Amino acid sequence: MAKPLYPTPHINASPEDFGKTVLMPGDPLRAQFIAQNFLSDAKLVNNVRGIQGYTGNYKNIKVSVMASGMGMPSIGIYSYELFNFFGVENIMRIGSAGAMQKEVHIRDIVIGMGACTNSSFVAQFGLPGTFSAIASYEMMRKAIECCEALGARYHVGNILSSDTFYSDDATAVERWSKMGVLAIEMEAAALYMNAARCGKNALAICTISDHLLTGEETTAQERQTSFTQMMEVALDTAVALEK
Repeated sequence: MAKPLYPTPHINASPEDFGKTVLMPGDPLRAQFIAQNFLSDAKLVNNVRGIQGYTGNYKNIKVSVMASGMGMPSIGIYSYELFNFFGVENIMRIGSAGAMQKEVHIRDIVIGMGACTNSSFVAQFGLPGTFSAIASYEMMRKAIECCEALGARYHVGNILSSDTFYSDDATAVERWSKMGVLAIEMEAAALYMNAARCGKNALAICTISDHLLTGEETTAQERQTSFTQMMEVALDTAVALEK
């Protein structure tokens, strides 16, 4: 009998421990918050390196939530393993982002239709050109419907997945903003590329935590526990994907 491909170096679990859909916040404590406040019968299924993963039920649907850590290398590892070794079909990044357009406000939800990037993550695929990292249309469509049902203020468009939080290029934000990019974060592009390569589905839903044009910002505690509308949208989307 072939040796199982799990547990992996990063996920100490079995395929049956995960739901079809996994929500992925960057912060392990946000994963814990969602499990404790939204899931019934939540069970800790992974805690390797403190990357907490939980599986429980939401509206009678099995759903998992597991942290991705920060940056594309980190979400690249976890999404790859979930897609390839644990039978996960859909991964939704649910995180924070910095607004890059005046009409996008603090606490608004941004749905990443596409993810621009300054990363070289795509180089591994050896493509003879530029790859456009885009979301799953079906997941995006259902997330938009859930936003409207909840009365959430949301925007849909391009986001920027950056390898740098502290950039030495003081003009980069202005140039990306000119191209209509809505917000900046650090993970979505790698998630979208892994999903494309694995034939799976991915979507990034972010709450605006700070504004790069106005200087407004939320606290670390607020980012961890108060972005509940985004969490509800993601969970309702997970349920909708089962119908």
